[in-house]
Amino acid sequence: MTNLVKLKFAALDIIRKNYLTWVLDTKIHLEAGNLRDTIREEKNSSSQDRAKAMIFIRCHLDEVLKSEARYEWTHLRIQDFKSAAEYKSALFRITSQMKLCGDTITKEHMLEKTLNTFHTSNVLLQQ
Repeated sequence: MTNLVKLKFAALDIIRKNYLTWVLDTKIHLEAGNLRDTIREEKNSSSQDRAKAMIFIRCHLDEVLKSEARYEWTHLRIQDFKSAAEYKSALFRITSQMKLCGDTITKEHMLEKTLNTFHTSNVLLQQ
């Protein structure tokens, strides 16, 4: 299993423009580990092999989730939402994803993010 983790290739892009390349790389990687049959429905592979393949794919997709959440956090702005409730929902969804990926997000971070994304005409609201 450690050999599987050592073989690195490009993670799935946030906007998924490299999806076909990622799928091909994943298939090649699984083939190298004698696990390619685990992703075919008509093949009977052992549960241990299926678990190894799923762990590999899960680890790769976790990296995608982490980069997506960080991208969304960077571009999150309150003025992009119709209501404060929509913004709050997006804020908690993104921070939950980041926490699942091991990032530390405190209430202070969320408050600072919200205040820093107010439009410049609303500076009085920040103060």
